[in-house]
Amino acid sequence: MSHMDFQVLASDGAARRGVMRFPRGEVETPAFMPVGTYGTVKTMTPEELSGLGAQILLGNTFHLMLRPGTEVIRAHGSLHEFMHWPYPILTDSGGFQVWSLADKRRISEEGVRFASPVDGSQVFLSPEDAIRVQHELGADVIMQFDECTPHPASRQQVADSMQLSLRWAARCVAAHGDHPSALFGIVQGGMDAELRLESLQGLLALPLDGIALGGLSVGESEAERLSVLDAVMPSMPIDRPRYLMGVGKPEDLVAAVCRGVDMFDCVLPTRNGRTGYIFTRFGMVKIKQAAHSSETAPIDPACGCYTCRNYSRAYLRHLYRCDEILGHRLCTLHNLYYYLELMAGLRAAISAGELAAFVAAFEATRAAGDPVLAT
Repeated sequence: MSHMDFQVLASDGAARRGVMRFPRGEVETPAFMPVGTYGTVKTMTPEELSGLGAQILLGNTFHLMLRPGTEVIRAHGSLHEFMHWPYPILTDSGGFQVWSLADKRRISEEGVRFASPVDGSQVFLSPEDAIRVQHELGADVIMQFDECTPHPASRQQVADSMQLSLRWAARCVAAHGDHPSALFGIVQGGMDAELRLESLQGLLALPLDGIALGGLSVGESEAERLSVLDAVMPSMPIDRPRYLMGVGKPEDLVAAVCRGVDMFDCVLPTRNGRTGYIFTRFGMVKIKQAAHSSETAPIDPACGCYTCRNYSRAYLRHLYRCDEILGHRLCTLHNLYYYLELMAGLRAAISAGELAAFVAAFEATRAAGDPVLAT
């Protein structure tokens, strides 16, 4: 019996505001989950993340299984104690990472055999293994093991892959038993609306606590991704959280929330922060550009984050040009603050029944461009 309780508190059109309650804390939805692949959100301390408004983090089953191994993590109690994060954690199943090892893996009905990217040794991962490892990590939300369908692919390839993921979902449910963590299924089916709906129907026949959409953010166009959401979201159960995996840019999150998605994760705010690409309400600021070399204004004068309250664009550019770690930290912090504030704004707009106005303002500000460079 899952220890997760999910409740929809308000809606505006298809968009929902809700709350997921766990023994370790509450997660307000729509929620953005910073990605902590190796048990750390790169450059950030847990206290900083919590201070930014993060209520749940994502950990990576595949990578943690290989390094440091679940024995080390179990010795600390769970992944929470290991990484000093006392709040909820969602772990992915490893399916996406296995998919990304295209030349090093062999898929069968039983599972996937692959060469470890750490030391080249042979590793086998089955649906049962993926569930066991996630149980050992102690995650609050765990994901079924699935095959991430490649894109582009023939309809037969997509259908076969989707059916395999469905069979694996049933095995995950059996392996999960009455464990207290919440188990989510993953809708596959490529860009094919019919196969996506078939996948969803198959998952709804299983006792799952939430439903995710996988196999997106794999190189498809924005139009293709939105068409999948438009096809699938109206058939999603209303009483369970809906999670769009691996997405995405701020405008992708807004578009998905408007279609009824509750949960997101993406490496973009952290990865881009480390490379000097900074998300703002008026679009992307590329801090390494010479235009910022003597700019005394912050990234965004209206932003309340620690970085914008204390540092100029010129200083941030200087840090990157000198390859100083503080630059990576400050820009990652700003990016995560922006994402988490965007989610908070969406939640407030849904509660107030003012989502359309919020989205219109979001789009207008982005269209207007960077006010600092315009002066």
